[in-house]
Amino acid sequence: MLPSHSVIRFVLAGQLRRDYLLLPDGKAHLDIPGGGLFYSAAGLRIWETNLGLLSRVSEDYPSAWLEKASAYGMDTRGVAVTTDPLEQRSFCAYTDLNTPETDNPVIHFSRLDLPFPRGLLGYTPPPNQPDSRTRPSPHAVQLRDIPEDYRDATALHVGPLEFLNHALLTSHFRQGNTTTITLDPSAGYMSPIFWDDIPLLVKGLTAFLPTQDQLASLFQGRSLDLWEMAAAICAYGCEIVVIRRRGNGYWLFDSSTQSRWIIPNYPAAPVDPTGVGDAFCGGFLAGYCTAYDPLEAALYGAVSASMVIEGSGPFYALDAMPGLAQARLDNLRTLARRA
Repeated sequence: MLPSHSVIRFVLAGQLRRDYLLLPDGKAHLDIPGGGLFYSAAGLRIWETNLGLLSRVSEDYPSAWLEKASAYGMDTRGVAVTTDPLEQRSFCAYTDLNTPETDNPVIHFSRLDLPFPRGLLGYTPPPNQPDSRTRPSPHAVQLRDIPEDYRDATALHVGPLEFLNHALLTSHFRQGNTTTITLDPSAGYMSPIFWDDIPLLVKGLTAFLPTQDQLASLFQGRSLDLWEMAAAICAYGCEIVVIRRRGNGYWLFDSSTQSRWIIPNYPAAPVDPTGVGDAFCGGFLAGYCTAYDPLEAALYGAVSASMVIEGSGPFYALDAMPGLAQARLDNLRTLARRA
């Protein structure tokens, strides 16, 4: 935990998980710290300090992982521990760096001739179904669990949580001193059935940060042009849209100037793509609050992603050599181009 006198400038909300990963090289990482929140926090922590985490975990979530996050300068007072049962295990097997598989863990362990871990016994992947507009999920952040001083933070990033939690959290923080809000949407509402709900959700956002697949799903039957989709989201009152395109980098649309930028992935040595998109979002928030420039923010995010992908686990990038992030930022600035 941060010292009591530290002022929380950044708040990040999202899920914490217990990850079971099978990497493209066949290596297994079993029951390690996971969840988008840790990765977005790492992406921001590469650049900035004074960040607080908002999440909800069960009593059996390893406290040592939260202590490790605290040791890296992340305030964990906003991580509420509940007696309610929560499924916090998460499985992913990568057949290659851009192809995650989350179903049938037994098949993947068998394919690699690895023993099935006892920790995954009884595990069922989460169902692929739409979010609820009225019923919060068990993982939802409760407003009553938000530390009072978090409400004075100037910047908020909300990672993939269900629709209702996104709407409540962004509205709640707008009532305080939070002027910069970025949102990484949930796949559970990025579909045509939520089309009429999107305008109110994105209105007033600093940045909306979907994947290419999510945006295409939302606009199914309406558009095939990603730039047109980004402009349409901004027309609802969102300042910036960044489309995350996996191995193809990032497309940035800035509504204030109507400018379009293509930012490539930094040429890193990829090992584990878990959490790379989340790390981008954390880095983006840090960059935006440094320069208040959308392109600079996207460059910060791309550098954070490049550092996370080179190892496994959310804390790997935080042990990088001093100056590495800045050197990559300077290099990447020369590679961004207008669309």
